[in-house]
Formats: sequence, C-alpha cells, structure tokens
Amino acid sequence: MPSADGRLKDKVAILTGASRGIGREIALLFAKEGAQTVLTARSLESLEAVAKEIASFSGLAPLLCALDVKDSHKIDECVDKTLDKYGCVDILVNNAGLTRDGLFVRMSDDEWDEVLDTNLKGTFLFMRAVSKEMMKQRRGKIINMASVVGLVGNAGQANYAASKAGVIALTKSVAKELGSRNVLVNAIAPGFIDTEMTQALRDETKNAILKAIPVGYFGKPSDVAKTALYLASDESNFITGQVITVDGGMVM
Repeated sequence: MPSADGRLKDKVAILTGASRGIGREIALLFAKEGAQTVLTARSLESLEAVAKEIASFSGLAPLLCALDVKDSHKIDECVDKTLDKYGCVDILVNNAGLTRDGLFVRMSDDEWDEVLDTNLKGTFLFMRAVSKEMMKQRRGKIINMASVVGLVGNAGQANYAASKAGVIALTKSVAKELGSRNVLVNAIAPGFIDTEMTQALRDETKNAILKAIPVGYFGKPSDVAKTALYLASDESNFITGQVITVDGGMVM
C-alpha cells in the first residue's frame, strides 16, 4: 500500500460494520493514515481477514469486537476494551447497517424492527457508549453513515429510508448537545456505491439508477472512505451537524 500522510497518527478509531464494503475500505484507509483501529462486525472470521490485511502494511494489530450493534452490553464491553488497551477513543464511525426491502403494505413487523434496530438504534447505542469518554476528553469525532434515501425516500425501502432519516436527525441533535465539549458529529449520505449490494442488481435496474446520476457512474467505497477520513481528521475541526452527500450529484 502506498505511503500516507499520517493524518490520523496516534488516533484511536472504532469502526462498526468493518468486515466488508464501505466499512472495510474505511478501516484500511484509517489504518493507512496511522490510526489504531477497533473493528466490529458480527463475524469474527471476517474481521480477522481485515485485521490481517491491516497488519500486513501497518504492522498494527487491530482490536476486534465481534458483536451485534443491537446489543448494548456487547457495545459497552467493546468500548471498555478499547479504553483499557488505548486509554482513549478519538473517532467513532457508525457504518453497520442492513436492508430488508419490500413494499410498505406487505412489510412485516420483523422487517421493520430489524432495520430500525440495527441502523438507527445501533447507531444511538454506540454513540451513547463513546460520548461520555469523549466529553471527558473534550474532543472526539463521530461519523454516522446515513444514505441519500434518508433525504429523498425510495419506493420499497420505507424501513431503510426511515432508519437513515432518523440517523440524520440523531446526528444533528447530538451535534448540538456535544458541540460545547468539542465533540463533533457529522453524517455521510452515500448514493449508489459499487458494493456487493449494488452488484447484485439487475442490469435494467442499474441502468435506471445510472440515468439519475449526473456523473454517469456508481461511486466506489473509497469515495466514501475519503470523506470519512476528512471528517475524522483535524481538517474538519470546525464542522459539525452536517450531512455530506457522496452521490455523484444524484440528489442535488
């Protein structure tokens, strides 16, 4: 991996949903920029693969927490382990999320609850777990992964859109509460990014989506990761409560 500028040197970053896609890309970039990383996902095996990749170019061994973000006790344990090992937590990236798409009138209680509990409540639980320490430190960066569908909605994704709209409102509210303690809270709203989820779309669906993107192509996980790096770095020290869309102009 090419050398980096060390923009996160000596920073401690917790990243949820770090085993694949956008989360994996953020974990690799943050480690490349010098961060001590704490990686979470439900599968320890998948986390170990990312950790091995990070160790291969950085020599650093990430702390791994296999957990479900709906489990507040496991989240508290992960934060405690982070503090025991590193003594602080500087950055939190809430990336863990899932979809259970379907027409609103046919959506089951379980399909609604699982998406809201993972995407929105999971974000809340991790933010709550790190905020007290960040307030004591009088510094911290929290970056929440929203979505453009949280801004404009999407047919067949009422649960997902509601969860991501909730993440945006949560981001802005907590930013107002924690700003006086120098804890900055922002959100990223990706559009259609070339990940496993979009690769599974039918060609006609992809073509319809591409017509709505002014630049004419899907984004890459690295596009989102670079935005997260900016928000995590000292370059964004006067920015809080914002939602940055990374979508090729789709919802401008």
